[in-house]
Amino acid sequence: MIPALAFAMASAPFMLFADVAHADFRVCNGTQNLVGVAIGYRAGDGWISEGWWQVPASSCATLIEGELQSRYYYLYAEDAARGGRWTGDVNMCVAENEFKITGVEDCFARGYQRMGFKEYDTGRQGSWMVQLSDTPGTQEGQN
Repeated sequence: MIPALAFAMASAPFMLFADVAHADFRVCNGTQNLVGVAIGYRAGDGWISEGWWQVPASSCATLIEGELQSRYYYLYAEDAARGGRWTGDVNMCVAENEFKITGVEDCFARGYQRMGFKEYDTGRQGSWMVQLSDTPGTQEGQN
């Protein structure tokens, strides 16, 4: 049986150094296993899903660099060792290998898989972070 996996997030601006603000969308892996991550968002040419970022145990990865342009972002992740998943209710397309897919319709017909992504409302903040953990339940907070 796969243990429950949880998303957590912090939504305050990031501090790369004590006095330098850094704007981006980051995912931190609080587990002891490698995690593959995909992100989805709305762009000028429609819905985009892209991945895979490989995030080693106890580390972070930047998925979108610079000031965030959208209010809503969507995340899907898989634990490479145990097969656990962090999912949500918003269906988007993913591929086996590295991908950037425009559109969320007809995933199977276009040769992709369909996965449920979790929605994050950034409130139009310039930076956002999602913390992946093994802890059941979703923890949300500000940094």
